[in-house]
Amino acid sequence: MTTITPVRLIRDRATWLIYLQLGTFATYLYGLSAALPMLRVDQGVSQAVAGLHGTAMAIGGILTGLALPWLTRRIGRRAVTWLGLAGMNAGVLLVVAGTALPVTLLGYGVASGMASITLYAGMAALNDHHGPAGAAAISEANAVGVTVGVAAPFVISLAAQTALGWRAALLMTPVLTALLALTMGRVWMPGREDAGAVTGPETGARFGWRFYTAGTVLFCCVALEFCFNLWAAKLLADQTGLPGAVAALGLTAFTLGLAAGRFAGARLALWIRPPVLFVGALALTATGWALFWLSRDPALSYTALALSGLGVSLHFPLALSRVLDASGGRPDQATATASIFAGVAVAVGPLLLGALADGFGTQRAFLMIPVLIGLAVTGILVSSR
Repeated sequence: MTTITPVRLIRDRATWLIYLQLGTFATYLYGLSAALPMLRVDQGVSQAVAGLHGTAMAIGGILTGLALPWLTRRIGRRAVTWLGLAGMNAGVLLVVAGTALPVTLLGYGVASGMASITLYAGMAALNDHHGPAGAAAISEANAVGVTVGVAAPFVISLAAQTALGWRAALLMTPVLTALLALTMGRVWMPGREDAGAVTGPETGARFGWRFYTAGTVLFCCVALEFCFNLWAAKLLADQTGLPGAVAALGLTAFTLGLAAGRFAGARLALWIRPPVLFVGALALTATGWALFWLSRDPALSYTALALSGLGVSLHFPLALSRVLDASGGRPDQATATASIFAGVAVAVGPLLLGALADGFGTQRAFLMIPVLIGLAVTGILVSSR
């Protein structure tokens, strides 16, 4: 049987707060991702050097992942989520204001590191709050986030063709954060505030092999998503001859697929066994990648990216849910470790793809994607037996 007894997902104000916090997170993520090809041109650097921005994002995520359990114990999840948003906006403003490579690297790193503590603290809170419906809540939270964030590549592409320039479009992130703080700043999950609390009866215990297998699957999924985010526009431009600002709209197609898939995935996760759903999503991504990799036509390439996004949409929610399920009731420690897996993936994936693109061309470099998909499927099958 591939179906499960359905459970209900109840969306209260606290749930919507985390959903909308993920929306502001997505405008930063897809905004800086869409801006990278234009930033590379402005700075006159190679693809590998531009890929260091992905490395900076990863280092930021790893450092804050190490600090997340301590921060949660000291100030609680609620304060952590808002602290993360504040730091994320500081990093975005550094990119807006700076032009030198060290400044933009710092901006990408600060934004990513601080944003990741909002992401993972929010996901742990959702998982605890919704219990059996946690996977569906996590998927729907990411769906709402992508729905808001999908505007970022489009706005940046338009702004790049005006006198304002693409940097002005990045200001949508601090504006939306300020509006959210003014309207929902006092909302939080009902029940205990977890500052100083210990999550789970075995906080000091080691995680088992299934946990680390789930973490490896998460690594593969995050790496391939960021490879699409940071380099799909470059391959689209190379294969179709579109200018960079227009090719950046390919990320819009990808994020539209993400949004549609995450809303659908939130429903499917209530009915279909997670391993079956996960492998199916990876297979769909492989199909979209193959079409995109072979295409020379802009319309087909946009369609293929949307199909890829549809598959990728379920990767992160399902991978993170597997990490949480294998944590033995320690969601804060699990999400902190998950953020480290994800941070390393962001460091390795885009940088390696950029280096391969410099040596062998962007199309050949994108062969990394099916390799990562194969590794993820293997990890799911092994740990689900």
